[in-house]
Amino acid sequence: MRQIVLDTETTGLSAENGDRIIEIGCVELLSRKMTGNNKHFYLNPERDSHEDALKVHGISNDFLKDKPKFALVAQELLAYLQGAEIIIHNAPFDVSFLNKELELASLPPIAQCVAKVTDSLMMAKELFPGKRNSLDALCDRLEVDNSGRTLHGALLDAELLADVYINLTRGQNTLVMEVGSSSGDGENTVVINLSGFDLPLLLANEQELEVHETLLADIDKASKGKTVWRAFDTA
Repeated sequence: MRQIVLDTETTGLSAENGDRIIEIGCVELLSRKMTGNNKHFYLNPERDSHEDALKVHGISNDFLKDKPKFALVAQELLAYLQGAEIIIHNAPFDVSFLNKELELASLPPIAQCVAKVTDSLMMAKELFPGKRNSLDALCDRLEVDNSGRTLHGALLDAELLADVYINLTRGQNTLVMEVGSSSGDGENTVVINLSGFDLPLLLANEQELEVHETLLADIDKASKGKTVWRAFDTA
């Protein structure tokens, strides 16, 4: 399934109290790889950002005055998101703002456009219970370089989150094999980096999927319904 990692910046914390979206960043993943087919909008929110919000994103009110209003880019955004799985860190926050903007534009909520919404924050909490799971904390933990993130920015944060998500779901960006002697002196070791090869993506067939599902069901039964993947499916 096509996946879109999405992030927003806003004028404040509450869509219901009149805060608006000022920036939307989207990063496309196909077969768990970034394609470069991204979307990025700055928007005129028709109101000033709160002082605390300005400290977070640093996007001035003057900068946004000549930017398009959400209604003008809504159809382009929805066409881009159509049918994809949307991955958002702390999804309820961004979804509430997107839905409010869509409502103001007389358009249906985001759930009617996309296949599903995945909350990477909930995934992180399941994997790292009791730990800090902010985007910065996850970048540090999963060795994702966020040195360029001095302020929040929707597109930059979406790109970082895409890397974090791939790591959270056990992604692998390179494949390196060592071939040679195991004597320990390293003299006969040849390192082959296969990252430059165009490796085929082999999808499971129907029979293999059935066997896999049966195995998952057996594991879930043995653990008395406490497997992580079933919790995600329910969510």
